[in-house]
Amino acid sequence: MPRIKPEVVLLLGASVWGLGWIPLAYLASLGLTGMPVVLYTYGLLCVLAIPVLLHQQRIWWPQRRALLLICLCGGWATAGLVSALSDGDVVRAMLLFYLAPVWGLLGGWLLLGERQTPLRIGALVLAMTGIALTLGVSRETFSAMSASDWLALSAGLAFACNNLATRAADQVPLASKSVVAFVGTALLGGLYCLLMGITLPSVTPGVWGVLLLFGLFWLVAMSAAQYGFSHVETSRAAVLVVVELLVAVLTAAWLGERELSLREWFGGALVLTAALLAEYRETPSAPLVCEAKQ
Repeated sequence: MPRIKPEVVLLLGASVWGLGWIPLAYLASLGLTGMPVVLYTYGLLCVLAIPVLLHQQRIWWPQRRALLLICLCGGWATAGLVSALSDGDVVRAMLLFYLAPVWGLLGGWLLLGERQTPLRIGALVLAMTGIALTLGVSRETFSAMSASDWLALSAGLAFACNNLATRAADQVPLASKSVVAFVGTALLGGLYCLLMGITLPSVTPGVWGVLLLFGLFWLVAMSAAQYGFSHVETSRAAVLVVVELLVAVLTAAWLGERELSLREWFGGALVLTAALLAEYRETPSAPLVCEAKQ
């Protein structure tokens, strides 16, 4: 049976991420938004995550520092973005978060020594241009930064650092890399609620079931993404995950949440073109180190 390319798995994971607004919108209709959603959902996933981490501790212990980085960076990438989307301007938050491909390219070059080719840099420029067109950039977009803007920007930087750490943690089992970010998200989300004095809403048993399903949804997405980040060069992966934005915009239009203008269609086409360029391998590369046995 032929093995699925890591780039394809990463694109599928990013596509699932792009659908994340649907369960978030449903939870918002139930009165759950922002950091409480993060704390509740990822707190439930910790019930699964902690036993997996303890079971595989002997394997990941030599690279525990890299795993700790995944926990903190991956956790803040999720917690920070959700909070920024809930409390600030959505367009500004998404635009600032999606500077992550820039951080990913620079980090892959400076920290991992990845070779940056004209094709790869061109794909990044196309992706960023497509993001700007899809989300809409105006003079107000670059006005003074608010607290929510800083959350979104820091979440994008944390996301890029998470991808770098995942790539470096080549001997850590995929299961541990997939679930450790859930622990970080729950801890940082809870800390944020504590520091900001956010009151946690009461939740009925039926809503807990919805939150559990939402958590399993993200478990699938994170597993696919972590597999891709482990096997695809950081700068290429950073461009590929921009497909998440394209999926989110297209599904919102399809379900009647918004209408797409010609500018947004053109921006989406640029994002898709960038992903195809990033997926293309210019020269054969040596096989990567296999994932550690689980």
